[in-house]
Amino acid sequence: MAAARDTRYRRKQAVNGSLAYDLDYAVRERELRHAGEAPRVREKAKAKVRETTRVLVRARQVVSPLAVLSVTAIMGLALVVLMSYVQLTLLSAETVKLQTQLEELETENVSLTSQYQRMFDMASVKEAAEAAGMSKPSSTQMSHLDLSAGDSAVAYRQREPGLFRRILSSLHGGVCAVVEYFD
Repeated sequence: MAAARDTRYRRKQAVNGSLAYDLDYAVRERELRHAGEAPRVREKAKAKVRETTRVLVRARQVVSPLAVLSVTAIMGLALVVLMSYVQLTLLSAETVKLQTQLEELETENVSLTSQYQRMFDMASVKEAAEAAGMSKPSSTQMSHLDLSAGDSAVAYRQREPGLFRRILSSLHGGVCAVVEYFD
């Protein structure tokens, strides 16, 4: 058995094929390096205790002003998008109200048009006129106008206003425009 052990721990041992077949090679090499040493279990435990009691402090990081500005801009854009969705919702609700009102007005228009047509029925107009004492005109009550002659209208030329009048009318127009804008 000792002979088997010697060949097992020999460095230049014959391996069938490749070292990839020798699965115990790394274990044997580690055991050979540490042969004769005392086990290090206590040192590892002490090292772990020391590592856990040691506090690791990270260096203070500096925040880039560009990063702060970018985050602020993104938050602002998100707020703008949110507000635009709110406005879109309000406009949609108002559009629905206006469409409902339009349908009601169209229905009312139909009923009022039919009332208007009934009101101006020629038979009812004739009855209302006779009741008020109106009658058809006779041929002696009619007079004819002769419009075969041309027009005789004359257009007179107006004087051009002076510089002071033009400035005054320009100022008057400007003041009226400003008042109309803010009204």
